[in-house]
Amino acid sequence: MKTILKLFTMLFCVVSFAQTTVKGQIKDNTGLPLPGANIVVLGTSSGTVTDFDGNYSLTVSQDPPFSIQISYAGFESQTFEVTSNNQTIDVTLKEGNELDEVVISASRTPERIFESPVTVERFGLKEIKNTASADFYGGLENLKGVDVNSSSLTFKSVNTRGFATTANTRFMQLVDGMDNSTPALNFPIGNLVGMIETDVQSVELLPGASSALYGANAFNGILFMQSKSPFDHQGISAFVKRGITSQEAAGDNAYTDLGVRMAYKFSDKFAAKVNFGYLHGKDWAATSEVDSDLPGGTRATNRNYNGINVYGDEVSANLNDLAGGTGIVPDVFVSRTGYNERDLTEHKAESVKADWGLYYRPITDSNFEIQYVGKVGTGTTIYQGTNRYNIDGFFQQQHKLELKNDNYFLRGYVVADRAGDSYDMVFTGININRAWKSDEDWFGDYINTYVAATLGGGATDEQAHAAARAAAESGRFEPGSDDFNNAFNRIIQDPDLATGSKFQDQSKYYHADGNYNFSELIDFADIQVGGSFRQYDLNSLGSIYTDFDGPIKYSEYGVYTQIQKNLELNDLMALKVTASARYDKSEFFDGFVSPRLSLGLTLNENHNIRASAQTGFRNPTTQDLFIGLDAGRAILVGSSPDNLDRYSRDFVANDGNTYTQTGAAAYNNSYTASSVQQLGATGDPTVLEIANPDLVSPEKVTSFEIGYRGKINKLTVDFSTYYNKYEDFISSEVVIAPLYGSVADGSAIAAIANSDFRTYSTYTNSEADVNSYGASIGLSAKIFGDYDLGGSYTFTKQDFDQAANPNFETNFNTPEHKFKAHFGNTELFKNFGFNVAYKFSDDYFWQATFGDGIVPEFHTVDAQINYKIPSLKSIVKVGGTNIGGKEYFTIFGSGYIGSMYYISWTINNL
Repeated sequence: MKTILKLFTMLFCVVSFAQTTVKGQIKDNTGLPLPGANIVVLGTSSGTVTDFDGNYSLTVSQDPPFSIQISYAGFESQTFEVTSNNQTIDVTLKEGNELDEVVISASRTPERIFESPVTVERFGLKEIKNTASADFYGGLENLKGVDVNSSSLTFKSVNTRGFATTANTRFMQLVDGMDNSTPALNFPIGNLVGMIETDVQSVELLPGASSALYGANAFNGILFMQSKSPFDHQGISAFVKRGITSQEAAGDNAYTDLGVRMAYKFSDKFAAKVNFGYLHGKDWAATSEVDSDLPGGTRATNRNYNGINVYGDEVSANLNDLAGGTGIVPDVFVSRTGYNERDLTEHKAESVKADWGLYYRPITDSNFEIQYVGKVGTGTTIYQGTNRYNIDGFFQQQHKLELKNDNYFLRGYVVADRAGDSYDMVFTGININRAWKSDEDWFGDYINTYVAATLGGGATDEQAHAAARAAAESGRFEPGSDDFNNAFNRIIQDPDLATGSKFQDQSKYYHADGNYNFSELIDFADIQVGGSFRQYDLNSLGSIYTDFDGPIKYSEYGVYTQIQKNLELNDLMALKVTASARYDKSEFFDGFVSPRLSLGLTLNENHNIRASAQTGFRNPTTQDLFIGLDAGRAILVGSSPDNLDRYSRDFVANDGNTYTQTGAAAYNNSYTASSVQQLGATGDPTVLEIANPDLVSPEKVTSFEIGYRGKINKLTVDFSTYYNKYEDFISSEVVIAPLYGSVADGSAIAAIANSDFRTYSTYTNSEADVNSYGASIGLSAKIFGDYDLGGSYTFTKQDFDQAANPNFETNFNTPEHKFKAHFGNTELFKNFGFNVAYKFSDDYFWQATFGDGIVPEFHTVDAQINYKIPSLKSIVKVGGTNIGGKEYFTIFGSGYIGSMYYISWTINNL
């Protein structure tokens, strides 16, 4: 009873504690209200934001005097002293520029972009509201030096500084501190199950290696997305966007994107929020019939035709080999007839996501906060990897518990996924063909008809091939027929790639990380220490990895420290020195230290020159280590030592004998693919070259960067240049493993000559010299009063001798030249604004396991106009992307990107 009385007494004391209220209105220097401006009591977590009319009211349990800081993105912050209760403080903020905005990612501590020790890009509330892109995530491609590659309408991959792939394991993406890479495939999944637009507080992007602070996966860059706190942003906000997507292949189709955010501050100690988002549309249809076997080939002109977006024609065989080398049929390869992608998918694009958070601040006037955040999302999209995959009902969930204040955080979270009803479209086409007629029967019919036509019918070679294909194709399942539909539905539910195409996965990973900043305890310098731990739990049920006998588990950890010191050299010069180092260890590899040193020299408050040198590394991914997947074009086998013999299959040779081959054959008994091709062209076995690639190990990079940020009158300049030198570059190497014989003593040549071999894609490190370098410059200014004009140019170049390394592909996949520009006015006249964005990309060569080819240069223009309705606290926006209508693509083999036109209504989004 005494304990209960004590609790009531404490509660009464808290409730009856003195309160101080301060209120006012925040405007810009033109007299317009600033909704969403932050008002914070210095030294505490107490604060609020202005409403749609710029008004605020803040009540705190603190007696005057105390100070409040008022800030808004793109404006200079101001501090005022509160001296009495019910004081009114009206403020006019002076507009600054993007260099005055505060970022956290560069040093894990708040600092102005102007003073950041490395290159950093920011996409804040102002940019999100003004973007001409259909959504905020698409707007990231307008940032300097950023590439956004689109596999489909809803699956976009962000990258910087080269080496882009759809499965971008070199780039890291954090949402509220949580890695949103999929556990199964180890790469970020864009915003498919990410954040809704009304909950985005800010987006920061660090180009280049960031391993010294963020670990192995932050190799090419890292993207930070931070959501709004329910303590600062309360109420209900929502948006609805309706429009169409327009593409020549798919036509005009409806597009819907909507979201709602609900947040409530129950007290100064407890707040909560819930978000929900829904997107539905028609994906960009991929309809390329370009022949990957013969440049310029078609089904009519190339008997071994293999169309890019035609699936099933990957099955190919040499007629003379099948006929036992008798010579009665020509020594040519012939492929089966495939199905177009449009016959194997509805090209549906959909995303449904929700998240919620509980936020508790148990100590009055303290920044200490306890958070629980949960996120779930499901989606349907197209993903292009080794093959093209219809991702249907993919589901991912994240759950995080975090303790934090201004000086430290400690968080733990779990990320888990399920593949849903996803399937491989290449194997769907292959196995629909096989469900109708086996490969043996199809090629048998082809050969028999050819022989009959030439020997008994006097047909020419061309006529005989036409008759042979017609006979072999007789009775084929036609798209839309009952036979086709029944086979299709059965195959996409079958996970055995010999007969089906279902993609299975129930993987997860557990992650913990923490950071402590000693700045309040140590005056000499800003010192931080931190660390992280992750455990993978791979469970594809044997459909992707060699986990047929149970989940594969492994772990990695890292620790780091950073010291930062500001030195006032004189009244006009200041030097910021930042040094950091991180040690990371995977259970499969030796530990690695990643140091970074940067210097930032500020001159006359308007100019900052920075230089940095750092090393980075990335561990081999889960696929690099444990994949065991027959992808049709090649068998993918990871190179973890215990993975080689886990992958084992029986193959029937042309003589009818059965041979058991494990993944070890690819690494210990193989030829290079290019030398086997040479043998086929020359018949000379001396051209064969032993491959036997080494097992994969971590990749390393040494990076040097110099940059300048400054204000020259009204012009803001941001320039950077870099040079990267790679060591032990991780890539795949295609090899040929004979079913019998040894490559060491030459006894395997007979197997190669008889086509008794299998093609493998191995994961290894290259000894080749791989370097890259580039530069980017961004310029922005206010012109003609309040018009915003800005632009950027980016140069990116790879230094690699492809001719000297024909078996090695770096997958650089990046244009050499990019130019971006924007022009707009947030207040052209009262409540009306507009923005226009232009992008140019040079052509570039795309390399990937799915296919290699040129991505042509493209130009796009996006535009939007918006109108604010203060009485409804709403903004109406009408816009379009690629309004010129000239279709383009950023990934070879993906669908052409058409135009989007939309109208949106956003309410109460401060």
